Amino acid sequence: MAKSIAVFGAGPGLGQAVARRFAREGYAVVLVARRQTVLDRLAAELADQGARAYAVTADLADTDAIPGVSDRVRARIGDPDVIYYGAAPAGAIIPVLDLTPQKVQDLMPLGVYTLLALVRQFLPAMIARSDGAILSAQGASALQGNPQIAGGLTLAAQRNYLQALHAEVTPKGVYVGGLYIEAVIEGTPMHAWIEAAKAEGAPMPDMPTVNPNQLADQLWTMHTTKAEVEATYPEKRLPVTRPA
Repeated sequence: MAKSIAVFGAGPGLGQAVARRFAREGYAVVLVARRQTVLDRLAAELADQGARAYAVTADLADTDAIPGVSDRVRARIGDPDVIYYGAAPAGAIIPVLDLTPQKVQDLMPLGVYTLLALVRQFLPAMIARSDGAILSAQGASALQGNPQIAGGLTLAAQRNYLQALHAEVTPKGVYVGGLYIEAVIEGTPMHAWIEAAKAEGAPMPDMPTVNPNQLADQLWTMHTTKAEVEATYPEKRLPVTRPA
């Protein structure tokens, strides 16, 4: 039976690149995001290439809706072998002095709550078969506090959760891997905004750009080799995380 992946956050950029990368390896793919037209277009593209691909529209900021979303995923591919979580709170780019308790609360659903809800939905089946993977890709503000991206503290909380999850489920046959990106991903709204601002002469931070296909390849390698629990782009040394 073919392997399967549910891509949570299948918008332009890395989510779509991950879907294409796994589909190329024979995985059935469920695409989950808000925009039906975008999902239908990608599902049709993957189907034309011989993949099983399905679209499920959902607002991932609505954590309470996750049980229903999970049922819709299962109706198409059963319990997925892999879940990829790339949804990130758009309001994370906020100066640290403007951060308030309410703004942090608004960021928590996409940053932490929804991933936690999805893991609780799909992890039991992975543990039961002693096989599965939970992959995540987020910005590098999860690794280091940034005074201009202070909302990244929710991603740091997500990273802490994934580290703890890794320590618990690795002996049970489930791989947990996180990719942290300190670059602007080509083809995303952020990339378009930065390029437009540069064209108008606005000062922009000096950050590299990266093709999302390169990041999707890196996630695929992490998944297949299971040699790294955490990785970065650009590459930098991170503390080694091992099961307790």
